[in-house]
Amino acid sequence: MNKNPFILTPMIPEEYFCDREHETHQLIKTVTNQGNLVLISPRRVGKTGLINHCFEQPVIKDDFITVSIDILHTTSFSEFIMELGNAVFRNVAKRSDRMMAKFTAALRSLRASFGYDPLKGTPTFEIKLGQVATPDYTLDEILGYLEEAEKPCLVAIDEFQQITNYPEKNIEALLRGRILRLSNTYFIFAGSERLIMSEMFFSSKRPFYQSASLLNLDPISLDNYKAFVAHHFQVNGKHVDDDVVASVYNKWQGITMYMHRIFHDAFINVQQGESCTMQVIEDVTATYIAQNEKRLQELLAFISVQQKELLYAIAREGVATKLTSAAFVKRHQLKSASAVQSAAKRLLDYDIITQKGHEFSVSDPLLEIWLRERMA
Repeated sequence: MNKNPFILTPMIPEEYFCDREHETHQLIKTVTNQGNLVLISPRRVGKTGLINHCFEQPVIKDDFITVSIDILHTTSFSEFIMELGNAVFRNVAKRSDRMMAKFTAALRSLRASFGYDPLKGTPTFEIKLGQVATPDYTLDEILGYLEEAEKPCLVAIDEFQQITNYPEKNIEALLRGRILRLSNTYFIFAGSERLIMSEMFFSSKRPFYQSASLLNLDPISLDNYKAFVAHHFQVNGKHVDDDVVASVYNKWQGITMYMHRIFHDAFINVQQGESCTMQVIEDVTATYIAQNEKRLQELLAFISVQQKELLYAIAREGVATKLTSAAFVKRHQLKSASAVQSAAKRLLDYDIITQKGHEFSVSDPLLEIWLRERMA
């Protein structure tokens, strides 16, 4: 059986992991030298895959205990604690009976979360939101437990910028004060909203100022991606031209998740001895967009007419500047400069558009491609 080399999950076997040699070296070098790291990248470029890849390297796998959480869906500090506590139980406490005993002793504030599975004969632990009555105290218990672990602990927190949306005040200061006192636990703070993450870690006004080394994760280079795709088609008795790979790369703006999706499906449709043609790419692309159309329609249903109009205008231009200028408003028949300003703020808050300097673009290439097809 030929294994599809274009893996669609963040857990990617070594032989199917594309490039990232420099980023892997820098991440491992930082955390193995007792440093914290802030990892910033656009969504779907592969930061979670990179973290998992590094966690599987012997220098980390053999010498560290690793914990990963994604907090994008959390809306409060209590939910954050819930995610962290459950992840520490799965990845640390369950390693041995001794670690389990220390865990149950350490988390005194969450006694009700412990249970017993009679079928497996093992302890269970599941925090429910209402049980986190004193999240700061529970955080101290969890971090204190990690400090006593048998090996150094490495905790990766994905979409870390989400803590700025919590209703509780001073969460950044609370976390920083505790994290920087640790000597057996190190952190990777990963985030996809570049402006917020940069402000959090590199503004002298914020608590996390210069508390972690920076690693920016940009799209894989076109040359490296062409070599990767060509190699895996070739070793499976198939062929793909460089210009076909380049067309997919450019269409999807180098976003790894989408490129892998297209070539995953194309690989299925190309038999041994055959070539992956532009027609194959167009067919699988059309199918993929159609599969996601309902979700994209639902996304548009939740934004106002003025926000839709601005979104279409930005998609039409690809990269838009001077949104409130008279020329932009007139060119796209928008209501007014003030209406554009208000709509842009909302779309940025929803992460539907993104801003780099004075340039605005649609955050999700899939949404942009779909919008352009609708306009056409």
